[in-house]
Amino acid sequence: MLGFHSLVIHHGSSLRCAAATLGWVGSRADREDLSPHPSTGRTWMMRLGLAALNRPKAVADDRAWLIDHSVQVGTCKCLVILGIRLGELPEGRALGHRDLEPIAVKPMTGADKWAVATCLEEAAERTGTPRAILDDRGADLHGGVEIFRAAHPETVEIYDITHKAACLLKSRLERDDRWRSYATALGRTKFATQQTELACLTPPSQRSKARFMNVGKLVAWGARTLALVDDPAGLGSLGIAADRVREKLGWLREYREPQEEWSGYQAVIDGALDFVRRRGIYAGAWFDLRASLPEASGPAGELRRELIDFVQGESLKARPGERLPGTTEALESCFGKLKALEDGQSKGGFTGLVLSLGAMVSDWTAATVAEALERCRVRDVEAWCRRHLGASVQSQRRLAYAAAPRATNPG
Repeated sequence: MLGFHSLVIHHGSSLRCAAATLGWVGSRADREDLSPHPSTGRTWMMRLGLAALNRPKAVADDRAWLIDHSVQVGTCKCLVILGIRLGELPEGRALGHRDLEPIAVKPMTGADKWAVATCLEEAAERTGTPRAILDDRGADLHGGVEIFRAAHPETVEIYDITHKAACLLKSRLERDDRWRSYATALGRTKFATQQTELACLTPPSQRSKARFMNVGKLVAWGARTLALVDDPAGLGSLGIAADRVREKLGWLREYREPQEEWSGYQAVIDGALDFVRRRGIYAGAWFDLRASLPEASGPAGELRRELIDFVQGESLKARPGERLPGTTEALESCFGKLKALEDGQSKGGFTGLVLSLGAMVSDWTAATVAEALERCRVRDVEAWCRRHLGASVQSQRRLAYAAAPRATNPG
C-alpha cells in the first residue's frame, strides 16, 4: 500500500498506472499481492485520507491553518483546512505537503461566510483555537474568518501573498491595452502554431481562472521567443525556416518595450514570493525583504514598494519571536493533485476521492499506513460519503435522462 501511495502522491501516477506498475513488479517478483485493482487503490486513498482526518490531534493554540475552497461542477464547494504547529515550520525552504496535517474536509452547498465560520468553530473545538488563518481573502472565506475572529480575537488572519501579488499585477495589466492585445495575440498564435513545425514554440495556455497568477510563464515565453525571432539561425537544425518564424512570431517585436516592463514586474513578484515562502511572516520581515529585493525603477519600483508595504502590514500581526507562514501554495498544489487524480471525474462534481486530500499531506510510513487502514474501514468511507456528499452531477444526469420521455419523430 505504501508503494501505491508513493506512486500516486509523490510521482503523479494515475490510479490505473500505479496499479499496473505494481502488477508488473509483482509478476517479476512472483508476488500476486502486489497487483491491486485500481478501484482497490482508490479505496485505499480514501481510507487513508479519512483516517488522517479522524486521527486525534492535540489541542493547541499555536497552530496556523491554511484554508481554501475547492470548486468543481455544480453548486457544491469543499472547504479544506490544513494545519501546522508554528514550532514545526520549516526554515530556509517552502512549506511542503509533508509538513501539514488535515484538519477538515467539508463539502458544502451553501458556502457563505456563515457556513465557513461554523466549520472553523467545529475545527477549533477539535484542535484548539488557531493562532493564524491563511486565506486568499475571497468574500466567503474572509467573511467567515472575520466572524470567527470576533469570538477569538487571539487569532490573526494572514493574506496569502501569492494572491495579493496577483491582485497588484491585475490592477496594472487590466488597464494596459498592450497587455490585452498581447494576450489576444498569444491565443491566436497558439492555434496557428500547435499543429505545425513551430509546435515547439507554441505559447503556454492561458488560464481561464486566476489568470494573473501565471503571467510569469507568458512573459518568459515572450522574452525567450523574441530572442529566437531576432536570431532564428539556430532553429535550422530543427527544420524550422527563419521566414516561418518571422511570419508567425514576428509580431513579438511590437512588444519589446512592454516585455521589459512586464519582466520587471515578474522579477519583483518572484523575489517577494521566494522570500515569504522560505522565511515566512515575522516582526521586521518587511525590513529584511526590502534589503533582499533588488532596487527597481519605474512601474516595477512602484510594485516593489507596494509589496514591501504589504509584508510590513502582515508582519505587524506577528508577536515578537513568532514566525507565521505567508502563503497557501501548499494547499493550492493539493487541489491540483486532486484534480489530476480524479481525471475526468472532476467534471461530475465531488466524489469520495476528495478524501484523498488527507492522504496527500503528512509524512506517511509503512507503520502509519498500516495503522490508518486498520483504523478506517471501507464502511467508514461509505458512511462519510453518504453523510457529506449528495448525488454527483454525473449521477443526476443519468437520472434526469432516464426519466425523460423519448423524443418522437413528428413525421
